[in-house]
Amino acid sequence: MLVPVETGAVLPAMFPERRGGERQRLVMRIAKVCCASGEYACIMQDISRSGVRLRFFHGHPPDSHMFLDIGNDSVIAVERRWIDGDQAGFRFSSPVDIDDFLQEQYPLGRRPLRLSIQHPVTLQLDGERSHAVLVNLSAQGACIEAGRKIPVGYAMRVEVGGMAGRFAHVCWRKQYRHGLVFQEALSLRDFACLALELQPFGSAAAVDTRDIPQGNELCA
Repeated sequence: MLVPVETGAVLPAMFPERRGGERQRLVMRIAKVCCASGEYACIMQDISRSGVRLRFFHGHPPDSHMFLDIGNDSVIAVERRWIDGDQAGFRFSSPVDIDDFLQEQYPLGRRPLRLSIQHPVTLQLDGERSHAVLVNLSAQGACIEAGRKIPVGYAMRVEVGGMAGRFAHVCWRKQYRHGLVFQEALSLRDFACLALELQPFGSAAAVDTRDIPQGNELCA
């Protein structure tokens, strides 16, 4: 998992401070944006009181208004202001206390980032194929809804979308809902691209950047 790195340093001159000397904090943290077209993984790179810069691993979602979630129960409404390659700048829709927003809520460590995605899943259990529905997905595992109760600890092979079959085991069960842990975690890029494939807009319908201001200021 990506280790968060934070510093109070001001960004280099290539990212001018346009908010009356407002300081910007460098933050490398896995996050997700939630919008009408789905939920998508990204990396939050820089943050100030008025905005944030995000880096995506695929085409930019078409929505201009989104919610930013960093996995600590803090969710903030944001509006996209510019796009520059794989990065985009967002303005906060309301004032944000950066320290409160970045605060860790879990004493035992940050929970893996999960994306709420519903999609058919194929399971191979003891050589037999079975079908289930994906409830949410992380780089480390998934939650599925199956038509049967699979014992905790049971090993299986999981296939979803274009992801190569992956071995996993059941780590918890509640009625017909099961939590799976992959034997080998997905890389962040593969996780983000798989989520893109499984959701409505897909890579072919990503935003046309010709209609979006180009720039690299944090919250122009």
